[in-house]
Amino acid sequence: MPNSSYADAAAFRDAAANGQVGIDPDAAQAVLNKIRSGKDAVAALLDNTGFLAVSPKLGANPVGEAIATKFAERAAGMNDSYAQALRNLYTQYDEAEHAILEAMSRYDDFDTTTAQSLTGRL
Repeated sequence: MPNSSYADAAAFRDAAANGQVGIDPDAAQAVLNKIRSGKDAVAALLDNTGFLAVSPKLGANPVGEAIATKFAERAAGMNDSYAQALRNLYTQYDEAEHAILEAMSRYDDFDTTTAQSLTGRL
């Protein structure tokens, strides 16, 4: 599942957890709301992927049955399926949400430390 957007969100969250970055909670709220909105939309789509596992009726012959099975697996299965793509997207939204929340929680510490370093009072 690793890809650049997931890795970027994870790196951002790690930086926030280590006190390397902070985000003003008021300024980040709009972004957080959009992330949560996207996450909710993906969750709704995931709730409705069960119907994708139904094999289409392509005929009662070995070729038709094999194609129907393959279609159902690609739609709702693992690896490169539609459902797996949605699960990956949901995980990315979740990671981004947690990264923003972590950065928001670190804002005061980050802001104070930065101000102290600039004034030479560390």
